[in-house]
Amino acid sequence: MIFFVILCRFLSFTSQNSAKLMFKSLFYSKLYEWYETNHRVLPWRETEDAYAIWLSEIILQQTRVAQGMEYYMRFVSRWPKVEDLAAAEEAEVLREWQGLGYYSRARNLHKAAQMIVANGERRKANGECIFPQTFEEIRALPGVGEYTAGAISSFAYNLPYPAVDGNVYRVIARLLDIDEAFDTTKGKKLFHSKIEEFLDRDNARLFNSAIMEFGALHCTPVLGDHCESCPIKDFCAGYAHGTAELLPVRKPRPKVRDRWFTYHIYTDGAHTLIQRREAKDIWYHLYEFPCTEEQTDDTYPFTHVLSHQKLHARYMVHKVQKMPEIPGTLVIRWEELNDYALSRLTLRVIDTLQHKV
Repeated sequence: MIFFVILCRFLSFTSQNSAKLMFKSLFYSKLYEWYETNHRVLPWRETEDAYAIWLSEIILQQTRVAQGMEYYMRFVSRWPKVEDLAAAEEAEVLREWQGLGYYSRARNLHKAAQMIVANGERRKANGECIFPQTFEEIRALPGVGEYTAGAISSFAYNLPYPAVDGNVYRVIARLLDIDEAFDTTKGKKLFHSKIEEFLDRDNARLFNSAIMEFGALHCTPVLGDHCESCPIKDFCAGYAHGTAELLPVRKPRPKVRDRWFTYHIYTDGAHTLIQRREAKDIWYHLYEFPCTEEQTDDTYPFTHVLSHQKLHARYMVHKVQKMPEIPGTLVIRWEELNDYALSRLTLRVIDTLQHKV
Protein backbone atom coordinates (compact mmCIF):
# COMPACT_ATOMS: atom_id res chain seq x y z
CA MET A 1 0.00 0.00 0.00
CA ILE A 2 2.96 2.31 -0.45
CA PHE A 3 1.23 4.27 -3.20
CA PHE A 4 -1.81 4.83 -0.97
CA VAL A 5 0.47 6.24 1.74
CA ILE A 6 2.01 8.58 -0.82
CA LEU A 7 -1.47 9.57 -1.95
CA CYS A 8 -2.58 10.46 1.56
CA ARG A 9 0.51 12.53 2.14
CA PHE A 10 0.13 14.26 -1.18
CA LEU A 11 -3.47 15.25 -0.60
CA SER A 12 -2.90 16.40 2.98
CA PHE A 13 -0.33 18.92 1.76
CA THR A 14 2.14 17.73 4.38
CA SER A 15 4.45 15.77 2.14
CA GLN A 16 7.56 17.03 0.43
CA ASN A 17 7.52 18.13 -3.18
CA SER A 18 9.39 15.02 -4.25
CA ALA A 19 6.65 12.77 -2.84
CA LYS A 20 3.99 14.81 -4.66
CA LEU A 21 5.86 14.54 -7.91
CA MET A 22 6.42 10.82 -7.39
CA PHE A 23 2.73 10.23 -6.78
CA LYS A 24 1.70 12.25 -9.81
CA SER A 25 4.20 10.55 -12.06
CA LEU A 26 3.13 7.06 -11.00
CA PHE A 27 -0.58 7.84 -11.13
CA TYR A 28 -0.44 9.50 -14.55
CA SER A 29 1.70 6.69 -15.93
CA LYS A 30 -0.79 4.00 -14.90
CA LEU A 31 -3.80 6.02 -16.04
CA TYR A 32 -2.33 6.96 -19.42
CA GLU A 33 -1.12 3.43 -20.08
CA TRP A 34 -4.63 2.15 -19.51
CA TYR A 35 -6.10 4.86 -21.74
CA GLU A 36 -3.70 4.18 -24.59
CA THR A 37 -4.77 0.54 -24.66
CA ASN A 38 -8.49 0.82 -23.93
CA HIS A 39 -9.90 4.12 -25.14
CA ARG A 40 -12.64 4.28 -27.76
CA VAL A 41 -11.86 5.95 -31.07
CA LEU A 42 -14.41 8.76 -31.33
CA PRO A 43 -14.49 11.47 -34.02
CA TRP A 44 -14.44 14.38 -31.58
CA ARG A 45 -11.26 12.97 -30.06
CA GLU A 46 -9.56 12.96 -33.44
CA THR A 47 -9.77 16.72 -33.86
CA GLU A 48 -8.75 19.92 -32.10
CA ASP A 49 -11.48 21.93 -33.85
CA ALA A 50 -13.18 23.75 -30.99
CA TYR A 51 -16.48 24.01 -32.90
CA ALA A 52 -16.68 20.25 -33.45
CA ILE A 53 -15.67 19.56 -29.84
CA TRP A 54 -18.31 22.02 -28.61
CA LEU A 55 -20.98 20.27 -30.69
CA SER A 56 -20.01 16.91 -29.23
CA GLU A 57 -20.04 18.16 -25.66
CA ILE A 58 -23.49 19.73 -25.96
CA ILE A 59 -24.93 16.66 -27.71
CA LEU A 60 -23.44 14.28 -25.14
CA GLN A 61 -24.92 16.10 -22.15
CA GLN A 62 -27.47 13.67 -20.69
CA THR A 63 -26.87 11.40 -23.70
CA ARG A 64 -25.04 8.11 -24.14
CA VAL A 65 -22.19 8.07 -26.67
CA ALA A 66 -23.88 5.38 -28.77
CA GLN A 67 -26.99 7.53 -29.18
CA GLY A 68 -25.14 10.84 -29.53
CA MET A 69 -22.82 9.65 -32.30
CA GLU A 70 -25.54 9.68 -34.96
CA TYR A 71 -26.62 13.20 -34.01
CA TYR A 72 -23.04 14.47 -33.94
CA MET A 73 -22.35 13.14 -37.43
CA ARG A 74 -25.57 14.69 -38.74
CA PHE A 75 -24.80 18.09 -37.23
CA VAL A 76 -21.21 18.33 -38.49
CA SER A 77 -22.33 17.13 -41.91
CA ARG A 78 -25.21 19.58 -42.23
CA TRP A 79 -23.50 22.50 -40.47
CA PRO A 80 -19.71 21.97 -40.76
CA LYS A 81 -18.86 25.48 -39.50
CA VAL A 82 -20.29 27.65 -36.78
CA GLU A 83 -21.45 30.15 -39.43
CA ASP A 84 -23.57 27.42 -41.01
CA LEU A 85 -25.26 26.58 -37.72
CA ALA A 86 -25.86 30.25 -36.92
CA ALA A 87 -27.57 30.76 -40.29
CA ALA A 88 -30.01 27.87 -39.73
CA GLU A 89 -33.55 28.41 -38.54
CA GLU A 90 -34.30 27.34 -34.97
CA ALA A 91 -36.94 24.96 -36.31
CA GLU A 92 -34.28 23.21 -38.43
CA VAL A 93 -32.01 22.75 -35.43
CA LEU A 94 -34.85 21.41 -33.28
CA ARG A 95 -35.83 19.03 -36.07
CA GLU A 96 -32.31 17.58 -36.25
CA TRP A 97 -32.27 17.35 -32.44
CA GLN A 98 -35.55 15.42 -32.38
CA GLY A 99 -35.35 12.39 -30.11
CA LEU A 100 -32.42 13.58 -27.96
CA GLY A 101 -34.57 15.30 -25.36
CA TYR A 102 -33.61 18.27 -23.17
CA TYR A 103 -34.38 20.58 -26.09
CA SER A 104 -33.07 23.66 -24.30
CA ARG A 105 -29.64 22.32 -25.29
CA ALA A 106 -30.51 22.71 -28.97
CA ARG A 107 -31.91 26.21 -28.50
CA ASN A 108 -28.83 27.28 -26.55
CA LEU A 109 -26.57 25.68 -29.17
CA HIS A 110 -28.20 27.73 -31.91
CA LYS A 111 -28.18 30.92 -29.84
CA ALA A 112 -24.49 30.47 -28.97
CA ALA A 113 -23.58 29.97 -32.64
CA GLN A 114 -25.32 33.23 -33.50
CA MET A 115 -23.49 35.03 -30.69
CA ILE A 116 -20.13 33.77 -31.94
CA VAL A 117 -20.85 34.87 -35.50
CA ALA A 118 -22.23 38.22 -34.36
CA ASN A 119 -18.85 39.04 -32.82
CA GLY A 120 -17.40 40.23 -36.09
CA GLU A 121 -14.03 41.14 -34.61
CA ARG A 122 -13.12 37.47 -34.10
CA ARG A 123 -12.43 36.38 -37.67
CA LYS A 124 -9.58 34.76 -39.52
CA ALA A 125 -7.99 36.35 -42.57
CA ASN A 126 -10.28 34.28 -44.83
CA GLY A 127 -13.36 35.60 -43.02
CA GLU A 128 -14.12 32.47 -40.97
CA CYS A 129 -15.25 32.97 -37.40
CA ILE A 130 -12.85 32.16 -34.59
CA PHE A 131 -14.36 30.04 -31.87
CA PRO A 132 -13.78 31.50 -28.36
CA GLN A 133 -10.31 30.56 -27.15
CA THR A 134 -10.34 31.20 -23.40
CA PHE A 135 -12.17 29.42 -20.60
CA GLU A 136 -14.00 32.62 -19.66
CA GLU A 137 -15.23 33.27 -23.21
CA ILE A 138 -16.37 29.68 -23.65
CA ARG A 139 -18.06 29.67 -20.23
CA ALA A 140 -20.05 32.77 -21.24
CA LEU A 141 -21.79 30.94 -24.10
CA PRO A 142 -25.44 29.94 -23.54
CA GLY A 143 -25.77 26.36 -22.34
CA VAL A 144 -22.11 26.07 -21.30
CA GLY A 145 -21.37 25.32 -17.66
CA GLU A 146 -18.16 24.71 -15.74
CA TYR A 147 -17.76 21.15 -16.99
CA THR A 148 -18.41 21.93 -20.66
CA ALA A 149 -16.12 24.97 -20.59
CA GLY A 150 -13.35 22.89 -19.02
CA ALA A 151 -13.83 20.11 -21.55
CA ILE A 152 -13.70 22.41 -24.59
CA SER A 153 -10.80 24.44 -23.17
CA SER A 154 -8.69 21.36 -22.53
CA PHE A 155 -9.65 19.23 -25.54
CA ALA A 156 -9.37 22.02 -28.09
CA TYR A 157 -6.58 24.16 -26.62
CA ASN A 158 -4.96 21.97 -23.92
CA LEU A 159 -5.71 24.68 -21.35
CA PRO A 160 -5.23 23.54 -17.71
CA TYR A 161 -8.89 23.18 -16.68
CA PRO A 162 -10.54 20.00 -15.40
CA ALA A 163 -13.54 18.49 -17.18
CA VAL A 164 -15.69 17.13 -14.38
CA ASP A 165 -18.54 14.92 -15.52
CA GLY A 166 -20.32 12.14 -13.63
CA ASN A 167 -17.60 9.66 -14.53
CA VAL A 168 -14.93 11.87 -13.02
CA TYR A 169 -16.93 12.44 -9.84
CA ARG A 170 -17.20 8.67 -9.46
CA VAL A 171 -13.48 8.03 -9.97
CA ILE A 172 -12.42 10.77 -7.55
CA ALA A 173 -14.98 9.72 -4.92
CA ARG A 174 -13.56 6.20 -4.96
CA LEU A 175 -9.91 7.20 -5.16
CA LEU A 176 -10.26 9.36 -2.05
CA ASP A 177 -13.12 7.48 -0.36
CA ILE A 178 -15.25 10.64 -0.23
CA ASP A 179 -18.73 10.05 1.18
CA GLU A 180 -19.86 13.67 0.73
CA ALA A 181 -22.67 14.02 -1.84
CA PHE A 182 -21.03 15.39 -4.97
CA ASP A 183 -24.18 17.16 -6.22
CA THR A 184 -24.52 19.58 -3.30
CA THR A 185 -22.90 22.99 -3.03
CA LYS A 186 -20.54 21.75 -0.33
CA GLY A 187 -19.77 18.56 -2.22
CA LYS A 188 -19.04 20.30 -5.51
CA LYS A 189 -16.60 22.64 -3.80
CA LEU A 190 -14.82 19.72 -2.13
CA PHE A 191 -14.63 17.60 -5.27
CA HIS A 192 -13.44 20.43 -7.47
CA SER A 193 -10.64 21.24 -5.07
CA LYS A 194 -9.50 17.60 -5.15
CA ILE A 195 -9.78 17.35 -8.93
CA GLU A 196 -7.71 20.51 -9.30
CA GLU A 197 -5.00 18.74 -7.27
CA PHE A 198 -5.13 15.69 -9.53
CA LEU A 199 -5.08 17.62 -12.81
CA ASP A 200 -2.05 17.14 -15.05
CA ARG A 201 -1.71 20.80 -15.90
CA ASP A 202 0.83 20.22 -18.65
CA ASN A 203 -1.32 17.60 -20.37
CA ALA A 204 -4.88 18.59 -19.55
CA ARG A 205 -6.23 17.24 -22.86
CA LEU A 206 -4.82 13.77 -22.19
CA PHE A 207 -5.62 13.76 -18.48
CA ASN A 208 -9.28 14.76 -18.91
CA SER A 209 -9.78 12.30 -21.75
CA ALA A 210 -8.16 9.48 -19.76
CA ILE A 211 -9.93 9.94 -16.45
CA MET A 212 -13.33 10.42 -18.09
CA GLU A 213 -12.85 7.30 -20.22
CA PHE A 214 -11.63 5.35 -17.21
CA GLY A 215 -14.85 6.18 -15.38
CA ALA A 216 -16.96 5.35 -18.42
CA LEU A 217 -15.38 1.98 -19.20
CA HIS A 218 -13.66 0.63 -16.07
CA CYS A 219 -14.64 2.46 -12.87
CA THR A 220 -18.31 2.02 -13.70
CA PRO A 221 -21.34 2.35 -11.38
CA VAL A 222 -21.53 -1.45 -11.04
CA LEU A 223 -17.95 -2.60 -10.53
CA GLY A 224 -18.18 -6.39 -10.61
CA ASP A 225 -14.60 -7.67 -10.68
CA HIS A 226 -13.21 -4.40 -12.04
CA CYS A 227 -11.63 -3.48 -8.73
CA GLU A 228 -9.36 -6.50 -8.74
CA SER A 229 -8.19 -5.80 -12.29
CA CYS A 230 -7.94 -2.03 -11.78
CA PRO A 231 -4.60 -0.56 -12.90
CA ILE A 232 -4.79 2.20 -10.28
CA LYS A 233 -6.13 0.20 -7.34
CA ASP A 234 -2.91 0.77 -5.39
CA PHE A 235 -3.79 4.47 -5.33
CA CYS A 236 -7.46 3.93 -4.40
CA ALA A 237 -8.68 4.49 -0.85
CA GLY A 238 -12.12 3.12 -1.80
CA TYR A 239 -10.50 -0.16 -2.84
CA ALA A 240 -8.37 -0.27 0.31
CA HIS A 241 -11.38 0.33 2.57
CA GLY A 242 -13.86 -1.82 0.61
CA THR A 243 -16.19 1.13 0.00
CA ALA A 244 -15.76 1.70 -3.74
CA GLU A 245 -19.06 0.06 -4.68
CA LEU A 246 -20.91 2.47 -2.37
CA LEU A 247 -19.52 5.60 -3.99
CA PRO A 248 -20.20 8.26 -5.11
CA VAL A 249 -22.98 9.56 -2.85
CA ARG A 250 -25.84 11.64 -4.26
CA LYS A 251 -28.24 13.93 -2.46
CA PRO A 252 -31.83 12.61 -2.22
CA ARG A 253 -33.64 12.98 -5.52
CA PRO A 254 -36.64 15.35 -5.68
CA LYS A 255 -40.12 13.91 -5.82
CA VAL A 256 -41.28 13.10 -9.34
CA ARG A 257 -44.34 15.03 -10.54
CA ASP A 258 -47.04 13.09 -12.43
CA ARG A 259 -48.85 14.68 -15.38
CA TRP A 260 -51.67 13.34 -17.60
CA PHE A 261 -51.88 14.30 -21.28
CA THR A 262 -54.65 13.57 -23.77
CA TYR A 263 -53.74 14.08 -27.42
CA HIS A 264 -56.66 14.92 -29.73
CA ILE A 265 -55.89 13.70 -33.23
CA TYR A 266 -58.12 15.19 -35.87
CA THR A 267 -58.08 13.70 -39.36
CA ASP A 268 -60.06 13.98 -42.56
CA GLY A 269 -58.02 11.17 -44.07
CA ALA A 270 -55.39 13.40 -45.61
CA HIS A 271 -54.78 16.14 -43.05
CA THR A 272 -54.32 16.59 -39.32
CA LEU A 273 -53.84 19.39 -36.80
CA ILE A 274 -50.67 20.21 -34.87
CA GLN A 275 -49.69 23.01 -32.53
CA ARG A 276 -46.44 24.41 -31.22
CA ARG A 277 -45.79 24.45 -27.49
CA GLU A 278 -45.21 28.08 -26.51
CA ALA A 279 -45.40 28.04 -22.72
CA LYS A 280 -42.11 27.94 -20.79
CA ASP A 281 -42.53 24.25 -20.11
CA ILE A 282 -41.21 20.96 -21.41
CA TRP A 283 -40.68 20.72 -25.19
CA TYR A 284 -40.72 24.48 -25.74
CA HIS A 285 -41.17 25.26 -29.47
CA LEU A 286 -41.74 21.61 -30.38
CA TYR A 287 -44.90 20.50 -32.17
CA GLU A 288 -47.56 18.05 -31.06
CA PHE A 289 -51.19 17.19 -31.63
CA PRO A 290 -53.68 19.40 -29.76
CA CYS A 291 -53.34 18.39 -26.15
CA THR A 292 -55.34 18.75 -22.96
CA GLU A 293 -53.89 18.10 -19.52
CA GLU A 294 -55.98 16.61 -16.73
CA GLN A 295 -56.18 13.40 -14.78
CA THR A 296 -59.17 11.14 -15.42
CA ASP A 297 -60.13 7.58 -14.52
CA ASP A 298 -59.32 6.42 -18.06
CA THR A 299 -56.35 4.30 -19.04
CA TYR A 300 -53.19 6.09 -20.17
CA PRO A 301 -51.20 3.57 -22.26
CA PHE A 302 -48.08 5.71 -22.69
CA THR A 303 -45.60 6.52 -19.94
CA HIS A 304 -42.68 8.88 -20.56
CA VAL A 305 -40.21 9.68 -17.79
CA LEU A 306 -38.29 12.96 -17.68
CA SER A 307 -35.82 14.06 -15.03
CA HIS A 308 -38.44 15.31 -12.54
CA GLN A 309 -41.69 14.42 -14.27
CA LYS A 310 -43.56 11.27 -15.17
CA LEU A 311 -45.92 11.78 -18.08
CA HIS A 312 -48.98 9.60 -18.67
CA ALA A 313 -50.53 9.95 -22.11
CA ARG A 314 -53.37 8.69 -24.22
CA TYR A 315 -54.81 9.74 -27.57
CA MET A 316 -58.28 10.17 -29.03
CA VAL A 317 -58.82 10.04 -32.79
CA HIS A 318 -61.49 12.38 -34.18
CA LYS A 319 -62.46 11.59 -37.78
CA VAL A 320 -63.99 14.69 -39.30
CA GLN A 321 -65.22 15.93 -42.66
CA LYS A 322 -63.70 19.37 -42.08
CA MET A 323 -60.89 20.38 -39.77
CA PRO A 324 -62.09 22.34 -36.72
CA GLU A 325 -60.79 25.84 -36.18
CA ILE A 326 -58.74 25.61 -32.99
CA PRO A 327 -56.65 28.69 -32.10
CA GLY A 328 -52.91 28.11 -32.39
CA THR A 329 -53.14 25.01 -34.58
CA LEU A 330 -51.86 24.32 -38.09
CA VAL A 331 -53.52 22.15 -40.72
CA ILE A 332 -50.92 19.94 -42.39
CA ARG A 333 -50.86 16.82 -44.53
CA TRP A 334 -49.97 13.65 -42.68
CA GLU A 335 -46.79 13.16 -44.69
CA GLU A 336 -45.63 16.64 -43.62
CA LEU A 337 -45.29 15.59 -39.97
CA ASN A 338 -41.65 14.69 -40.66
CA ASP A 339 -40.95 18.35 -41.44
CA TYR A 340 -41.65 19.40 -37.85
CA ALA A 341 -39.71 18.89 -34.63
CA LEU A 342 -41.76 16.57 -32.45
CA SER A 343 -41.28 15.31 -28.92
CA ARG A 344 -40.33 11.68 -28.41
CA LEU A 345 -43.70 11.04 -26.76
CA THR A 346 -45.51 12.43 -29.82
CA LEU A 347 -43.40 10.20 -32.05
CA ARG A 348 -44.41 7.17 -29.95
CA VAL A 349 -48.06 8.09 -30.38
CA ILE A 350 -47.61 8.43 -34.14
CA ASP A 351 -46.03 4.97 -34.29
CA THR A 352 -49.23 3.45 -32.90
CA LEU A 353 -51.57 5.31 -35.28
CA GLN A 354 -50.90 3.19 -38.34
CA HIS A 355 -54.16 1.89 -39.85
CA LYS A 356 -56.17 3.90 -37.28
CA VAL A 357 -56.46 7.24 -39.08
